[in-house]
Amino acid sequence: MKSPVIFVGIGEMGGVFARGILRLGYPLVPVTRDMNMQEVANTYPEPQLVLISVAENDLQPVLEKLPTQWHNRVGLLQNELLPRDWDKHSYNNPTVISVWFEKKKGQDFKVLIPSPAFGPQAQLLVDALSTLDIPANVVADENALLDELVIKNVYILTTNISGLITGGDVNDLWQNHRELAIEIANEVIDLQEWLTQSTFDRSRLLEGLVKGINGDLQHMCMGRSAPGRLTRALGLADEAGLAVPKMREIYAAKVK
Repeated sequence: MKSPVIFVGIGEMGGVFARGILRLGYPLVPVTRDMNMQEVANTYPEPQLVLISVAENDLQPVLEKLPTQWHNRVGLLQNELLPRDWDKHSYNNPTVISVWFEKKKGQDFKVLIPSPAFGPQAQLLVDALSTLDIPANVVADENALLDELVIKNVYILTTNISGLITGGDVNDLWQNHRELAIEIANEVIDLQEWLTQSTFDRSRLLEGLVKGINGDLQHMCMGRSAPGRLTRALGLADEAGLAVPKMREIYAAKVK
């Protein structure tokens, strides 16, 4: 019998992965908010994978209290994810996937572009998604993963923050408000470079933004999480000493 896959959080996105994992024949063990993770870890100390599929704001509290038996078996799929999120807990070599499909309550998933993954269990996640006809691929190394995570962050933050002003979908944003989108994207890249202590090819990141836009032209720019994303981004910008004037202008006009 195959080793189980532990799911910490089993919401909309986790549910998609759970379907794929079950189709591959792996037992699934959910961990909900009212369960004691250490007790589950004592019962299942060596799972195939511990997939953490909680909301962005819940990720750090979960990583802080994750049982030590599971530290080398972690899988991460949250938005706004970067290596600093797991490095601060001394987690080595997690499996990470940058998710490029959408799953909303009452609707099935909607794919934008293939989802890149890297880490010890990356192929497992790719195989699980393939059972649902969701395209995904394993990238070559940690540098490639970092590029993919930053591209996704640029897409999410640019469209969400710009959408606070423009509303509408990403096609309208890119066709009719491109100057705004590029201005926000460059401020987002400034922030990503500080967060990662890296320098990126901005033209390549903008190409990734456009690829995401073209993956679903009707994708709405702004969801309920947009004000929170902007608020978090500005908090990090303050910490970094970054000006990000356009973000601050939008915050003053639409959030404050």
